Amino acid sequence: MQQELQNKKGLVNNVFDKSYDKYDLMNDIMSLGIHRIWKKDLIFWMSPKENKNLIDVASGTGDIAKLFSKLTNNKSKVLCIDPNKKMISKGKEKLSNLKNIQWKIGNAENLPVNDNSYEYYSISFGLRNTKNIDKSLSEAFRVLKPGGRFFCLEFSKVENENLDLLYANYSKILPLVGKLVLGDSMPYKYLTESIKNFIDQKTLIELMMKNGFENCSYRNLSGGVAAIHSGWKI
Repeated sequence: MQQELQNKKGLVNNVFDKSYDKYDLMNDIMSLGIHRIWKKDLIFWMSPKENKNLIDVASGTGDIAKLFSKLTNNKSKVLCIDPNKKMISKGKEKLSNLKNIQWKIGNAENLPVNDNSYEYYSISFGLRNTKNIDKSLSEAFRVLKPGGRFFCLEFSKVENENLDLLYANYSKILPLVGKLVLGDSMPYKYLTESIKNFIDQKTLIELMMKNGFENCSYRNLSGGVAAIHSGWKI
């Protein structure tokens, strides 16, 4: 499934080149800080075990890797993969004390990883930035070990009409906020547009199943502002 906006040459990388140094602040603004709670919800649902390894795709500066590492007492390996070199550098600097975390440049549609390598796969606020959702899900399935589990945290579709109206109005002012914070409204224009165009919860379940995942389910967060999807490689 191709994503039209993300297939514009260089657009996504340009967005994060402009915002990498304030990426965490940008997430705070986009979600009113709630993304930190959502990420903890993902890790608690994952319930990782020591000596079981995670590949975190579209890792940003490593929020998920840090939470996973803490919950496994730094006894599990994490591979953080992100397509943006500057974002990787920021993450390495931020988590330099965690030696169990490795970093690679790569994208979700073509992971530089062998088949059947990881017990857990996570992608947070990154699937909607991929050029092809099907290829990304197929790659996730490929790199997981049999019995491995896929997790996706992503902005989704609000199911309450009043909340949806409130959220839509809030989204309209985000480019103005971006102009003040980053000195450039373009990253926020892209992000609000990518959220608006992204598929709904049930469609993502269908695509996961199409690409081999079983026992697929999702949990809405904050009324559907975001959702966590889970599926198993059996």
